[in-house]
Amino acid sequence: MVTTISEAFRQFRTNLEITTLQESTTATRQQNVRDAVAEDFEILESFLTGSYRRNTMIAPLTTADIDIFIVLDPKYYADQNQHALLSFVMKTLRKRYPTTPKIKPDGQAVTITFTDFKVDVVPGFYRTGGGFLIPDANLKRWISTDPKKHVDLWSASNKAHNGSLVPLIKMLKCWNRRKGVLFRSFHLEVLVRHVLKDVTITDYPSGARWVFDKMRDKVWKKIADPAGYSDDVASYLAKSEADRMIAALDQAYRRALTAENYANQGYAKLAIDEWRLIFADYFPAYG
Repeated sequence: MVTTISEAFRQFRTNLEITTLQESTTATRQQNVRDAVAEDFEILESFLTGSYRRNTMIAPLTTADIDIFIVLDPKYYADQNQHALLSFVMKTLRKRYPTTPKIKPDGQAVTITFTDFKVDVVPGFYRTGGGFLIPDANLKRWISTDPKKHVDLWSASNKAHNGSLVPLIKMLKCWNRRKGVLFRSFHLEVLVRHVLKDVTITDYPSGARWVFDKMRDKVWKKIADPAGYSDDVASYLAKSEADRMIAALDQAYRRALTAENYANQGYAKLAIDEWRLIFADYFPAYG
């Protein structure tokens, strides 16, 4: 319970954090998964990646995906073996986790659905010239990427915003989840980072309002992977999906404007109530 806007956003930021105990659990789990894959594959390197490694994962952990990137010896690579590779990894994991019912290939990874959270195991290879290649079993191709570079880029951007970018991304992810996960996680992160490129976050309310506003014009436009490996991280979008995203952003922007107007007039409770309409119960109530 809070009585000021700044207190409310500080509490909101805390509410979205993964706890120390949860971090310990994920560290143990990912090491066990790595060990399982190593029983049947020659591994050159493995590391955590995705939102966990970029520090943009949000609570609760039960809704999260922990991404484990496993770099394999090139002897397992073939031009058209994307699906076969994922199937082989799945069979290996099923040997280690015979009582876990949901272990299946999912496009670019093998997903293990544990009772407390999901783990995505992403097999890949070193790429000539830098970065990595990962399988896309749906389109039968190899995708160039560099999750390590993403971590460096996000860290630098967060520093440029005095540590406020990552918490703001988490807030937008909370909104996205409330809206039924309209955006894929990485696409949302790229958009938030992009629309804040030439400005500096001064506070979370104005930062959220700015992002909701500026993202509306960016949804249906090509936006490149900041690491330079794709010219459009939104290529998955259909027009109908983009229209729903823009409508949801427009609604959030208008509510954020209303909340700021209430705050400027000294009506803290009305402002907080409006922010709760945007972010739901993870945003604290007035009182």
